[in-house]
Amino acid sequence: MNIGLAIVAASAFPLIVYLPAVAAQWAALNLKNALIINVVLAVFNVFPLPPLDGGRIILGLLPNVLAKKFARIEPYGLMILIGLLIVLPLLGSQLGINLDFVSYLISVATNAVIRTILRLTGNSYLT
Repeated sequence: MNIGLAIVAASAFPLIVYLPAVAAQWAALNLKNALIINVVLAVFNVFPLPPLDGGRIILGLLPNVLAKKFARIEPYGLMILIGLLIVLPLLGSQLGINLDFVSYLISVATNAVIRTILRLTGNSYLT
């Protein structure tokens, strides 16, 4: 759904030229934000951890023996996410090491998806 909403937002960019200047600026900013927010949510949701959809995909792809073991971490999924997204980068900053690899991966994937959506909707000039 988030990818669909991002595509709708990107598809509406060409219509901005028909708006008055102030409204066009406002609409462009809101469409850009809708595109970014929806892609970030979509990419984050496919993170391969059980409470998220990506974890469900992994469970479906793994053999039953491994899927059962992997499913056991679901009650701890939120704590793992907090650890990976907040605690690990804070610890890394205290140690002088960059441990913010999860945010980096999400950022790289988000940028790739946004570029793809913009190309598919004919908005490659926005990249």
